[in-house]
Amino acid sequence: MDKLFKGILDFQSDDFEAHRDLFSELGRGQSPHTLFIGCSDSRVVPTLITQTNPGELFIVRNIANIVPPYNLHEQFVGTASLIEYAVLSLDVDTIVVCGHSNCGGCYALNQPPETLDHMPNLRMWLDIISEVPGRVNRLMTGDSQAEREWITEEVNILVQMKNLLTYPFVKERVDAGSLKILGWYYIIETGEVFNFNDEAGHFELVE
Repeated sequence: MDKLFKGILDFQSDDFEAHRDLFSELGRGQSPHTLFIGCSDSRVVPTLITQTNPGELFIVRNIANIVPPYNLHEQFVGTASLIEYAVLSLDVDTIVVCGHSNCGGCYALNQPPETLDHMPNLRMWLDIISEVPGRVNRLMTGDSQAEREWITEEVNILVQMKNLLTYPFVKERVDAGSLKILGWYYIIETGEVFNFNDEAGHFELVE
């Protein structure tokens, strides 16, 4: 707890003072250029990875960076409403879906269902991406656990990109060329980011 309070004081004396004019401007509103959909994993820090300032990213974080398919109901309305607000109110021009290595949510997809009996809400959340393991099985070239892990994480990113296009207002803007959807795969231990190349059909290292 003391570490958190000390962090507040350090922020106020260092980072805030260094960007006082920016924060003063942001106090009157925001106009982020990108909706960043990432995992809640503590090792994934969107602003650090992208080296962006406050006000540039509108961030959605949840377990396994999931985008629930568009549907007007009361389930999963939190993430859906954030997507709606970012596109229709903030008018972002880019959406990034960022998955990562060693993702616990993706790992759980490959475990027996009873593994999550004590976490029923998490199990229901991961049911959204129940199609992922089947797609992974069709891509596996052997029985390596490491291969299954990274293929699951990459396929999951592609599924979320597909789910974004079920939102009518997202598809409309993508088709019009005013909104781009990017799929990123972040490797925690190396800091590398791989971007999905639609034309080539695979992830490429950003360099």
